[in-house]
Amino acid sequence: MVPLLLQLAVLGAALLAAALILISFVAFITAAGMPHLHRHEQEKFFLNARGQKEALPSICDSPTKQLSVVVPSYNEEKRLPVMMDEALSYLEKRQKQDPMFTYEVIVVDDGSKDQTSEVAFKYCQKYGSDKVRVITLVKNRGKGGAIRMGIFSSRGEKILMADADGATKFPDVEKLEKGLNGLQPWPDQMAIACGSRAHLEKESIAQRSYFRTLLMYGFHFLVWFLCVKGIRDTQCGFKLLTREAASRTFSSLHIERWAFDVELLYIAQFFKIPIAEIAVNWTEIEVWEQLTIN
Repeated sequence: MVPLLLQLAVLGAALLAAALILISFVAFITAAGMPHLHRHEQEKFFLNARGQKEALPSICDSPTKQLSVVVPSYNEEKRLPVMMDEALSYLEKRQKQDPMFTYEVIVVDDGSKDQTSEVAFKYCQKYGSDKVRVITLVKNRGKGGAIRMGIFSSRGEKILMADADGATKFPDVEKLEKGLNGLQPWPDQMAIACGSRAHLEKESIAQRSYFRTLLMYGFHFLVWFLCVKGIRDTQCGFKLLTREAASRTFSSLHIERWAFDVELLYIAQFFKIPIAEIAVNWTEIEVWEQLTIN
């Protein structure tokens, strides 16, 4: 009986803390001005395949690729190759089938302590720096901050956020593209398609403890009640945005770490950007040791 009461007490405290955090950030983002993005001098350049420094482009430039893939990475030297192999195999095959299709993959090393940048750079050497670029951040910013740095240096008409662990099958980008097209006409060329694991909820609940399930439902309720309406899975790392939607939302983003997705979608709904939630294939990936919450 005591353990159950203790669990309920911890649950209540966790939900209260989550509520206060969400209320605080909603109040903050609606009251504060546009956030300032500081970019260290080293973060304004990337190394081409020959190891020479080149200036990064800007989100304000006209797009020159159809698709940009932004991969935030923190201590991902072990998992990144699997994801990159799958993604580049798909992208290269698609380009052979359609020579008009152009892409780039931007790996953003979020201040890793391992060899993440070196591992990613091997793909730059293999495929060329027009297709694969590595941005190495001076210090850890958090997942949201890393994605923003990649988006602001991208060249794509559409920009895909994809996690380095490869939990989502990369070919499912076609599902997001279809969902994005289904939102047309896009107001001011802005639209977002969110990958979703909501259809896997029953299976995941069966594998979780009762306590973790309560926390999950509590978090989902708070997100729905305070912030984002109509999106069942705000946290899936597989999201496709038009260039205009990416620029508008990430220019207004304050949160760079945990729950940045919630603020991102809150901003999108605030600006009345249409959002589609699309079911994707997702696999639980073993988590390697990471010392910073992204």
